[in-house]
Amino acid sequence: MSNPPNRQNRPNRPNRPNRPSREPQRNRQHRRTPLDPARRAAFDVLRAVSERDSYANLALPALLRERGIEGRDAAFATELTYGACRTRGLLDAVVEAAAGRPPERIDPVLLDLLRLGTYQLLRTRVEPHAAVSTTVEQAGIEFDSARAGFVNGVLRTISRSTEQQWMEKLAPPAATDPVGHAAFLHAHPRWIAQAFTDALGARAGELDALLTSDDERPVVHLAARPTAMTAEELAAQIDGTVGRYSPYAVYLPGGDPGQLAAVREGAAQVQDEGSQLVARALTLAELDGPDNGRWLDLCAGPGGKTALLAAIGAASGA
Repeated sequence: MSNPPNRQNRPNRPNRPNRPSREPQRNRQHRRTPLDPARRAAFDVLRAVSERDSYANLALPALLRERGIEGRDAAFATELTYGACRTRGLLDAVVEAAAGRPPERIDPVLLDLLRLGTYQLLRTRVEPHAAVSTTVEQAGIEFDSARAGFVNGVLRTISRSTEQQWMEKLAPPAATDPVGHAAFLHAHPRWIAQAFTDALGARAGELDALLTSDDERPVVHLAARPTAMTAEELAAQIDGTVGRYSPYAVYLPGGDPGQLAAVREGAAQVQDEGSQLVARALTLAELDGPDNGRWLDLCAGPGGKTALLAAIGAASGA
């Protein structure tokens, strides 16, 4: 058996062109598209709520102003943010069923992304492919392709059923747990539905209607500060509607309340009509002892009720 020829004895061959290396293609990172400004704003507020217990109604308007998000983008960001916060229990239940694991076992950042994507799939007119792809892309930016794939799989599973179908599949049986059933259908924690049931008493049959009303997209309420203007004056200035229950309430028809002159000048504030009634009820309560003109709010959060109490007191000469 003859030895193979060495290199020097091999016949001359024409030079072959260099083959392009596949290594750069393997290592080339997929350029992912980040969330658009509206979705990014909603995601950042959801993170602030989850991480720092922030108030969504305070964080979102400030963020929209800071980033210059206006018009339809601001409206979309508002719908995603408040909607995802309002239906968080429902969203988590659907995510858990689709992912096959409880929310506590999902990375908090991924979980907020999944909530954002799930809300779009179940409660908006966003095309399913857009809701899925935008969320998956951001998951890839925040983490890696593996977890982007996880998000993709979960959202695609969710997209195969409507909100009603998911509810029928996951809601507690109405026959054995009517309160839990109603709570789930209307995206309420069970304890709140139970509290409503207890308060309704003999009218407990109205629970479904009450939860339906409570689950509706809320209208923005303003409070006219008594020392500055009346509700009628504020309504005329902003083309709004005077509230039904609070003498200070005005319903805002639309737009960013932070851009209103009355709000910017301190003559009005964003405040739910129910919160206004709480403050008013305190001013009408009988006092046990002398009134020394001082109030101490031990439950103050952002301070909205305290501010209204101060304005009511100042208007009355207290």
